[in-house]
Amino acid sequence: MTLVVRARRVVLPEGERAAAVHTADGVVTAVTGFDDVPAGAVTLAEDEVLLPGLVDSHVHVNEPGRTEWEGFATATRAAAAGGITTVVDMPLNSVPATTTLEALRVKREVAAGQVAVDVAFWGGAVPGNVGQLRPMHEAGVVGFKCFLLDSGVPEFPPLDDAGLRAALAELAPVDGLLIAHAEDEQVIAAAPEPAGASYAAFLASRPPAAEETAIDRLVAATRDTGARSHVVHLADGDALPLLRAARASGVRITVETCPHYLTFAAEDVPDGDTAFKCCPPIREAAHREALWAALRAGDVDLVVSDHSPCTPALKRLDVGDFGLAWGGIAGLQVALPAVWTGARARGVGLAEVVGWMAAAPARLAGLPGKGAIAVGRDADLVAFAPEESSMVGRLEHRNPVTPYAGRELTGVVRRTWLRGQEADGSPLGRLLDRGGR
Repeated sequence: MTLVVRARRVVLPEGERAAAVHTADGVVTAVTGFDDVPAGAVTLAEDEVLLPGLVDSHVHVNEPGRTEWEGFATATRAAAAGGITTVVDMPLNSVPATTTLEALRVKREVAAGQVAVDVAFWGGAVPGNVGQLRPMHEAGVVGFKCFLLDSGVPEFPPLDDAGLRAALAELAPVDGLLIAHAEDEQVIAAAPEPAGASYAAFLASRPPAAEETAIDRLVAATRDTGARSHVVHLADGDALPLLRAARASGVRITVETCPHYLTFAAEDVPDGDTAFKCCPPIREAAHREALWAALRAGDVDLVVSDHSPCTPALKRLDVGDFGLAWGGIAGLQVALPAVWTGARARGVGLAEVVGWMAAAPARLAGLPGKGAIAVGRDADLVAFAPEESSMVGRLEHRNPVTPYAGRELTGVVRRTWLRGQEADGSPLGRLLDRGGR
């Protein structure tokens, strides 16, 4: 099958220009001038920009075991609708958690035949499973997720400092990647407990020091073992100097943030609206602006959704209690317009956004066929209208609770191609191993 798509604006690794993208058998074969096309080429509308398919390396699909929260069919349909052509599934919230080779086999078996975009997998690092890390690495997981405090689910306990160092030491010889939820249990235990409808009270229960203390531990363990690590969903702008200094000294640590930390601010979260609850929490506007500045400076590497939905009942909107509600933001489908809305308002271009949301996550996950429009890469393409606004309404993910509901965002995904085929929600996706297709 061949497909040629041309546009007056195409975001390429070297920048944005008019071009025609030629594909065959699901792969980009040439990038030529706008007029150098055969009959039958697809020409985007004047208000559309051609982007590479985005890569979201932080998605909680939850299937099997908690498919009522989210499943592979619904999550990947939402991804396709949002211009995301590759997702990497997190190892927790499913039952079993992906902490053994057998659990990885189960998850792949469940996902097969129902994914609308390509899917890769994280493994999990938990107490007692060090012996499973190398086998799962060899089986193709892109890396390993750990928690440095209670994860919220019993199947996925946290690593103490000895366990963290043991996991990093096991992965260092094979250059494996450990990614960490970096909040410190002791700092949070000393903070007031969250209860009731007050968002300010919930915010106080997870102070910035919890992130900074845990990141300090992760940096030290990464430095001492010579391994690679990654901080997921950074919300605390005050942690950036720690990370900047570590990286400058040669510690191999990367960091991501999420659309909700770049979009919302604690000052604007309504009391009782538990759709906004996530951990670490959405912090004040000063933290949001620090994260934007860090992205532009290269101190934060990527932006991914941390799509972590649950059933409406678990969000406890009936009582609006931040202490009782499940913490997690559902935002996979709106990640691109949410980030673009904030970027556009700050004078940031689409090429930078694509770097954060396509190229960098593909690099983190070790997926060299993804993340850019270039010869030899998968023909994952998105027609995006960057000046069109829309109200967030019906979404494809399983449960509709999201803080983006009813919000006006700029940028509309009009069409998505996965390996040269229209990504229309049907099960066209493949299951990916690290480094391959």
